[in-house]
Amino acid sequence: MQAQIAGERALIETLLAAAVAHVRFENLGLDPVAIDLGFFTIKWYSLAYLAGILIGYWYLLKLIAQPGSPMARRHADDMIFYATLGIILGGRLAYVFFYQPAILQNPLDIFKLWEGGMSFHGGVIGVSLGILYLARKNGLSWLRVHDYVACCVPFGLFFGRLANFVNGELWGKASDVPWAIVFPTGGEVPRHPSQLYEAGLEGLVLGLILWFAFWKTRARYQPGMLVGIFLLGYGVARFTVEFFREADAQLMEFAERTGLHMGQWLTLPMILGGLYLILTARSRAGRVAAPDGSARAG
Repeated sequence: MQAQIAGERALIETLLAAAVAHVRFENLGLDPVAIDLGFFTIKWYSLAYLAGILIGYWYLLKLIAQPGSPMARRHADDMIFYATLGIILGGRLAYVFFYQPAILQNPLDIFKLWEGGMSFHGGVIGVSLGILYLARKNGLSWLRVHDYVACCVPFGLFFGRLANFVNGELWGKASDVPWAIVFPTGGEVPRHPSQLYEAGLEGLVLGLILWFAFWKTRARYQPGMLVGIFLLGYGVARFTVEFFREADAQLMEFAERTGLHMGQWLTLPMILGGLYLILTARSRAGRVAAPDGSARAG
């Protein structure tokens, strides 16, 4: 026991010494507030959501302009509204139920979005429900609409994770890697900048994979293929990065008891669902109906 305590103490001392040599977050000159007018402020986190939605919408219009689109421009215009609503409601409610149930003791706090607290998994569910409603209302293929929307999501993931970094939140575990950073709320030890790992994997890498699948293959003619790639890619990326990310303070005990972070458990269904959609996509290929009722070869 004494040897273990001595070993842990030595590790802490090593990390504290390393903190002196590593970059301190406050020296990066980053400020969570993008615009401060005194009476009104706009944070980078809000701008990240706005940028993700607007750029995603712009890209969606590029995708549906190609042959074989499952929806018309008017459907995409409606989709942006449902997607935004789904992101906000789904993301917030899932965060409250899975990550911070104590908020339910004061229900009005659920609406305090400016204090932070959103779950990507909940946002996915919210957007999916919006797509289902849109498809049912307009007689569209809900799975193919999912395919196209999935290609646009990495934009939001990229900007959102960058905003997490600017906020100095959701940092990683203690580490002595050369690029470790000492975060103000993470104690006097250098940590993995796990927010940047996620921005790179969930945003850039996954976005490039989906770009290639859409533009360079016939994946868009195989219903479920693109959304399957997204679910599998995001699931693997998030599951992997969680090993370098510190669990939420209120969920430390949960992580120690189950062996995995809450984010990893919530990601497992996405990985399994993504694999299923990819493996069965070819069986759904064939003639792809356009939103005007005509058919195009798949």
